[in-house]
Amino acid sequence: MIEIFALMVLAFFLTRKRVIPDMATRAPERRVALRETVLVLAYAALGQVGAWIVGPALGSRPFSFHLAGTLYGTTLTQTPKDVWIWAFYNFLIFAAAPYVYFRRRYSNTDLNLRSVDRRNDVLLILVILVIESAFEMSVFTGIFRLSPRQLLMGAPLSFAIFFIGTVLPTMVLIYAILLPRFLKLTGSAISTVLLGGLTYAAMHIVEGWSAFASPRDVALSLLFVLFSYFGPGMIKSVLTLRTGNAWVHALGYHAVAPHVVADAPLVVKIFGIR
Repeated sequence: MIEIFALMVLAFFLTRKRVIPDMATRAPERRVALRETVLVLAYAALGQVGAWIVGPALGSRPFSFHLAGTLYGTTLTQTPKDVWIWAFYNFLIFAAAPYVYFRRRYSNTDLNLRSVDRRNDVLLILVILVIESAFEMSVFTGIFRLSPRQLLMGAPLSFAIFFIGTVLPTMVLIYAILLPRFLKLTGSAISTVLLGGLTYAAMHIVEGWSAFASPRDVALSLLFVLFSYFGPGMIKSVLTLRTGNAWVHALGYHAVAPHVVADAPLVVKIFGIR
């Protein structure tokens, strides 16, 4: 969390001279914004429930926004089939369908998917990416134990899998659609950042390491979800609010760090890359 707050300060410093887009103007009037927010949150909850049904029905396991083994180790054995079921389900339900529906009513600018200051956006992406990657490499050291061949094959494969399975779903559902509506409804950037963090955490309630066999397991699982995802959800919100461009967080603080830096060893193991 300390590092995340430092990145927030850095994001404000790097964007201090640019015109900050008013994302609230990209959302509809409050009554419509409230209705759309409630419906999207309900849809997201149903999508999570669907993952717990579709996974086992297709011979996989219940899944959430991350593969089992992401961030925390697990005894569950994933197969390439499990990976692709997870990735394409999340992409279709949480990225493609919401985007197609909202794109009929709103422009890509309204959905925070178009840059209004490319030079500053690129600068922010590169600085955040370098710092976050360096920080994560000091914590997730598995990538250094990969052979050159494993790294050459595993890194781009990890990027592609997680880009489809969690980066695009996160970007579209939360930071393209919900974030402008949070700002419209609250009128507060701080509240919007907090809601963005909580929503991001809520999309990971059932992770591969979650356990719900007892009240103690439930409490610990929910605490781990909150501690693991609330902070990253907040920095993604800050980066999007300061730029009006959801691609900044997707590329600077998601697609590579952590999903290549931390998860390439997991992908190498699952796909048996030697």
